[in-house]
Amino acid sequence: MKRKTKLIQILRSFSDTLQAESQIKKAQYFVFLDEVQYAISTEELRSKDKCPRLYGVLNGLLHLGNADVYVTGSNSKLLSSDVMTEFRGRGDEIRVFPLSFSEFFAAKGGGDKEAALNEYAVYGGLPQVLQFKSEEDKGSYLKRLFDEAYFKDIVERNGIEREDAMAQLVDVLCSCTGSLANTSKLSEAINSANKSRISNPTVKSYVDFLKDSFLFSEARRYDVRGKRYFDYQSKFYCIDTGLRNARLNFRQIEFTHLMENLIYNRLIQKGFSVDVGMVPVSRRDDSGSLVRSQYEIDFVVNKGMHQYYIQSAFSIDDHEKKRKELYPFSIVNNSFRKIIVTRSEISPFFDDDGIIHVGIVDFLLSDDIFSF
Repeated sequence: MKRKTKLIQILRSFSDTLQAESQIKKAQYFVFLDEVQYAISTEELRSKDKCPRLYGVLNGLLHLGNADVYVTGSNSKLLSSDVMTEFRGRGDEIRVFPLSFSEFFAAKGGGDKEAALNEYAVYGGLPQVLQFKSEEDKGSYLKRLFDEAYFKDIVERNGIEREDAMAQLVDVLCSCTGSLANTSKLSEAINSANKSRISNPTVKSYVDFLKDSFLFSEARRYDVRGKRYFDYQSKFYCIDTGLRNARLNFRQIEFTHLMENLIYNRLIQKGFSVDVGMVPVSRRDDSGSLVRSQYEIDFVVNKGMHQYYIQSAFSIDDHEKKRKELYPFSIVNNSFRKIIVTRSEISPFFDDDGIIHVGIVDFLLSDDIFSF
């Protein structure tokens, strides 16, 4: 607490100096506040009147004509919901993601793309991972980072009393990457392993904490035909596959799920909004009864006026598998660009139905896929 108070005092003094000394005002100053959440007490974050001292200092700096202020941190609720709301119109938000595959590949100096992709899928894109040579060192770093930086900070900052339940929730979300889940389903998974139960609202708040800390991102289900969102079941993706794998002790390295997570992360990094597409279909069976079915499009992607539909399929070599993956595209019946991403090394091409077929490496490396 003393260090937090001292920082606020220093910032106030700096702000007063800039305002008071006209000679200094002629110069341009840049103020960088790194990991700003550590300058704020837990009590302030939980109070209704959040962070009044920090806001007062930042307001003083922002009103100066000769100071640019940069605030960084690892809590989206603080930075996006609180700080950006407080200073709406006087600031911009820039989200910094782990390295994309193209950045990761460039940092490695090129080489075998397939080998690089396998490494990227397992150990992720956190920059410091590239400094380690052995798999053991990479894994140890990621486990330590997850436990000591992310998880510990989430528990302490949000005053979580059921740390065991939070740990189990993290494990479940890591295991079910790319699978539909809702609060009830997550609660059932946690309660099945505990003698004391945890409520749905508590699980929802825990999920929100994980999203606020940039560990997980949520893709909601969207009715492509009805143009509306469903109220239940979403998909959750880890913001970095290396952290996900480390949490699971590298036991669930299934490229089908990792590939979908990599595609999702790439879309988010490019600034797209991403939903899970659902296409409801009604038909009459042989007896005349009405049968309702729902078909999934992995990603409905939007950016401005542009919309794309994307399927992730490890392989479509089998005719039945190909039909199953492409069928949702055929029943959508619109002109939006449709893309299927596979594990193959094929060069991108259009099929007879205008669907783009592209290998995962090209999809992750190229910025031209969306401009075909």
